[in-house]
Amino acid sequence: MKNRDRVILKKVLEYANDIEYAIQRFQLDEASFMKDRVARHSISMCILQIGELAGNLTADFILTYTKVPWRAMIGMRHRAAPDYSVMDKKVIWETAIKHVPELKAYCDAILLENPRL
Repeated sequence: MKNRDRVILKKVLEYANDIEYAIQRFQLDEASFMKDRVARHSISMCILQIGELAGNLTADFILTYTKVPWRAMIGMRHRAAPDYSVMDKKVIWETAIKHVPELKAYCDAILLENPRL
């Protein structure tokens, strides 16, 4: 794994941690998430940043570590960034509570199996 990918994964983990923190801080469940615009924006921006970062991973990395749909993450970011208001709240919530923890665990595992260069 290239050092560039390691740096990106660490940033992805920071945003994943920010999402977890926002869920705890705002004491969110799905209903409160749907009502709380500030919480939604906080989490949505982190998801967009993760998608942006995924777009900077090397092609070799994306082809090697396939348990996460990197290209779908990039695509989600590209669809949402031009018109932030079109992001589906249910998709954002599901991403935050299901996919982000999975992504976090996978990134942690990759970093553990690839000690610093």
